[in-house]
Amino acid sequence: MLPHFRPQDIADILIMTFLVYQLYSWFKNSKALQVVLGLLFLGVIYFITKNLGLFMTSWILQELGTVLLVLLIVVFQAEIRQALYRLSLLRNFFDREESALRIDLLEFSATVFSLASQRIGALVVFQREELLDDHILHGVPLDSLVSGSLMTSIFIPSSPLHDGAVLIKDNRVSLASCHLPLSVSADVPQHLGTRHRAALGLSERSDAVIVVVSEERGEVSLSLAGELQPMASAAQLHGKLTSLLQPLSPEEQRVGLKSRLFANLWPKVAILCMVVVCWLLITFRQGEILTITAPVTFHNLPDSLTLTRSYPDQVDLQLKSFSNLVSPKQLDIVVDLDLSKVKEGNNNIQISKELIKLPPGVVVVNMDRSLIRVTAERKPLREEKRRR
Repeated sequence: MLPHFRPQDIADILIMTFLVYQLYSWFKNSKALQVVLGLLFLGVIYFITKNLGLFMTSWILQELGTVLLVLLIVVFQAEIRQALYRLSLLRNFFDREESALRIDLLEFSATVFSLASQRIGALVVFQREELLDDHILHGVPLDSLVSGSLMTSIFIPSSPLHDGAVLIKDNRVSLASCHLPLSVSADVPQHLGTRHRAALGLSERSDAVIVVVSEERGEVSLSLAGELQPMASAAQLHGKLTSLLQPLSPEEQRVGLKSRLFANLWPKVAILCMVVVCWLLITFRQGEILTITAPVTFHNLPDSLTLTRSYPDQVDLQLKSFSNLVSPKQLDIVVDLDLSKVKEGNNNIQISKELIKLPPGVVVVNMDRSLIRVTAERKPLREEKRRR
């Protein structure tokens, strides 16, 4: 197997590992991951039953898989759309440029803990790279600067906008009294209320940063990537928001790249092993040797000669594919010969494997002949002059 291992195979494995890990990190705290794991389990059962010759079970699972794929697209269309947006490498060219205004995060953090000391509930959403239009419902447009006095006036119980979340977008207060999707995770503690479930629900579906203040306990928490982190002081909240919302310097980005490479190492190693196993099943499950008949074509015949006869007109090739994703039967394979050195009379043209254009992963095992006899005659003088 090793002689057929190519540099492209390493790139193939690394690309799939990156994509699978991205999907895992995005949906690890959502229902979508549980559904995907269930489908993978059904796929393993289908693979086993098919190889054991259990035709009825494998047929039912195959038909069921087609129906489930359509249902997944309908049920999880929002998650699929968000995943495609996250994978888009061109979104930075079309997104709006970052506003030159900066939020005073120190004042914001002090205001949040002031609300917590007064047992006033609050829910503030910071939009980052991903758009939140599909997740946030209703809301009153404000388009105002972020200030401590504005936050306090919004969340005091006598304000008509206190019930709901505040959305900070492009460093400005964009909406107030918004409704967020609630988390459906079974791991959320029972003592957490609607605000915390809303903060977790949005962070599970996006890269947003959500600050939540508990009205009952007077505690401040930060929700990110489906996790709730308690904040002990305004200084801790300020440091966390600064690291998440403000752009990093080039030196910090280089350090961050190294740390991100080795962060969550065991999930990455597990996903890499899974991708390698799948790659081995797909790539090194060599198909049987197939014999196909390829027609013989010609090019570069001199203008002074005309081709009168060629034998044979087709060649039988024995092909072998190193991936069951490629079927030589479905390929349009021809043997194309160069006649630029042909002379008048009989010529024997050597057939080499390099003259046969094959897709990657398909090789020629054997040919029924290695020579093609070509007969060429000189064109009549009148016809040659007419062509000139």
